[in-house]
Amino acid sequence: MPLAVVAREWTRIGVLGLGGPPAHIRLLRNRCVRERRWIDDAEFEHAIATCNMLPGPASTQLAIFCAWRVAGPVGALVGGVGFILPGFVLILLLASLFLAAHVPVLLAGAAAGAGAGVAALAAHAGWTLAVPSWHRRRHAMRWSGYLVLGALASAAAGSWVVLVLLGAGLLELLAQGAWRPRGRGALVFVPPMVGSVGPLGAIAWVALKVGALSYGGGFVIIPLMRADAVDRYHWLTPARFLSVVALGQVTPGPVVLTVAAVGFAAAGIVGAILATVVAFGPSFCFILLGAPQFDRLRDDPRARAFLDGSGPAAIGAILGSALPLARALEHGWQFGVLGVAAVAMFVLRRGVVVTLAGAAGLGIVVALLGLPVA
Repeated sequence: MPLAVVAREWTRIGVLGLGGPPAHIRLLRNRCVRERRWIDDAEFEHAIATCNMLPGPASTQLAIFCAWRVAGPVGALVGGVGFILPGFVLILLLASLFLAAHVPVLLAGAAAGAGAGVAALAAHAGWTLAVPSWHRRRHAMRWSGYLVLGALASAAAGSWVVLVLLGAGLLELLAQGAWRPRGRGALVFVPPMVGSVGPLGAIAWVALKVGALSYGGGFVIIPLMRADAVDRYHWLTPARFLSVVALGQVTPGPVVLTVAAVGFAAAGIVGAILATVVAFGPSFCFILLGAPQFDRLRDDPRARAFLDGSGPAAIGAILGSALPLARALEHGWQFGVLGVAAVAMFVLRRGVVVTLAGAAGLGIVVALLGLPVA
């Protein structure tokens, strides 16, 4: 297939992909399977299952895989960049507005309103993942334990969430007998202090955790980024971090592009580009190097056992992130907006974009009434 076609079609999906992974999967299925018939339905379903077993943004990996399938390695690079680039440009433009030194009062109201709804989104995302995961569980007690560990780590020690996710996966490997360590091995990991090599090194480390060491979907990156961006490096205030998370939810393309806004807050355009390249680089590597082995990976009992542990821990981390996100609210009216957002998500079953748009609208009303928004 001509690379120009790949660039056009995958960029189109990146532009229209508003609504997170479900929207991305729907667009990819419609274009690649039903309309153009580049990929058959069974292979597409298998690709979804395998990408969900990989760390990092699964829907981005699926987009890269589909491009690889129709146009080879170069097509994977072209399609992946086309899928990511529209959202990157838009979130960069919005970040430059919302993170400016002097934000217009109505824009500040919109940011404060949308940010107030983020904790409800995190709780809803965790709940929607928890229910099917519980039905697929192998062992109820261990599943519950991993969930609680993930939630506690997220609420109390966000920078260590990665180690909890990896540890839960390794524990489940041992529990199922899928892996037995030989000899006296040592667990080697890069501690959170690795980011102390400088601002760009810190950005790269945060982005690497997001792109290569996270499981469970877009919301699990919130505790990973918050601990570093807010508590450790102070690139963002708690309120501005909420605004950044909201931007990642209402822009098209991968939710993981939130890391670009964090990089922008830390080091401007250079930081945004670095964060994006490092966060998505592992996904390209996983597909370019591993796509021919997808069948083996999907059927590997060790991979499945690892996800049986890391999966519920990641869901717990998403649920636990709602607590520090709610604590970050600075104004009383924001808690009212949080309650409205929760009702919209859990009771009225409104989507992410509609809920955050409504929350932003309430924030604008509050600003017009002269109440504090910054």
